[in-house]
Amino acid sequence: MLFFQLFSRLPLGILFLFSDFLYLIARFVVRYRKKVIDDNLLHAFPEKTAEERKSIRNRFYRNFTDSIAETVKSISISKAELARRFTITNQDFLDEEVKNGKSVLLLAGHFFNWELGLQQAAVLSKVPSEGIYLKITSPFFNELMYQARTRFGNTITEKTEFRETVKTLNAQHRVVQLAADQRPNRRTTRYQRPFLNRPAFFFEGAENIAKSMDLPVYFGEISKKGRGRYQATYELLAKGPYDLHSEHSITDAFCARLEANIHLQPDLYLWSHKRWRV
Repeated sequence: MLFFQLFSRLPLGILFLFSDFLYLIARFVVRYRKKVIDDNLLHAFPEKTAEERKSIRNRFYRNFTDSIAETVKSISISKAELARRFTITNQDFLDEEVKNGKSVLLLAGHFFNWELGLQQAAVLSKVPSEGIYLKITSPFFNELMYQARTRFGNTITEKTEFRETVKTLNAQHRVVQLAADQRPNRRTTRYQRPFLNRPAFFFEGAENIAKSMDLPVYFGEISKKGRGRYQATYELLAKGPYDLHSEHSITDAFCARLEANIHLQPDLYLWSHKRWRV
């Protein structure tokens, strides 16, 4: 762990040289998940030419390897540098909801660089926050990322443990951050709907929690402003009372907003994931 802590203290410009090397390996040598990426892009953007999709794939490789360098940097990044690297335009939207006596669900997709976004939200927020995560298989890297994600005072909760902590949302008001585009396994209750032109399954935990506890739901849009520089903007996705809401209304709204974010900058999305297996 000491090696990664020392490595992370290098300037991000130097770490980007490491990213440049990984980019060449990923694109030209191992051709990292090329078949999966190409298939995902073909279905998502059938209107684009083969060359346009290839360009998205190559920019994805660049963003993917840059995200590795940025995540390494997150182990020791200062608040000042983090503020330069990741801006959130309206954190006060979520804070006001909590100050007014409501927990808030913040939903987002797997856009680069969500790790920096999690940290910057913790720095800027004036209210408690809780990030929900999936445990990394390797105990070493799980502990390393746990320390990085909690450096600025926020709480992170493993997904299985969230089944218990969720019960306190109406008593202990906070912002709960969820990556809501993960593919549920077959043992999980799931909802199937079209997503980027083909069927996909979604968790509906966020919808069920929001409607049962009357919580507002926000979407976090992420854009990239330059190498190593990102911006997030929050917007209201759904708010109670939910009596007149149809079934799946929040999940459907999230999917529509997620697709719009993907079309804004498609190379920022995690195309290497086998998201559409049904």
